[in-house]
Amino acid sequence: MTVSPKRRAPAAAPLIDEEWERVRTLLPPQKPPSGRPRRDHRTVLAGMLWVLGTGSSWRDLPQEEFGPWQTVYGRYRKWCEEGLWQRIWEALQC
Repeated sequence: MTVSPKRRAPAAAPLIDEEWERVRTLLPPQKPPSGRPRRDHRTVLAGMLWVLGTGSSWRDLPQEEFGPWQTVYGRYRKWCEEGLWQRIWEALQC
């Protein structure tokens, strides 16, 4: 039996400047780095949209492009619990 290499799902459309401007004000202030630098909200949000747009699992998120999947998923979960994700999604639908 041959094992095929893991295929990367096609990248979802990146977050364009107009979309970013619609959601930027909804996001909490970016925390100052204490120790290792934090991923900026725009990169993390693009990672969330990549996962949701491609149907891939969080673990398949390309780290070199969006950072660790745990970071992206953790913020996604937090924003969902706070109701922020719903507001972001509505802003992107305009």
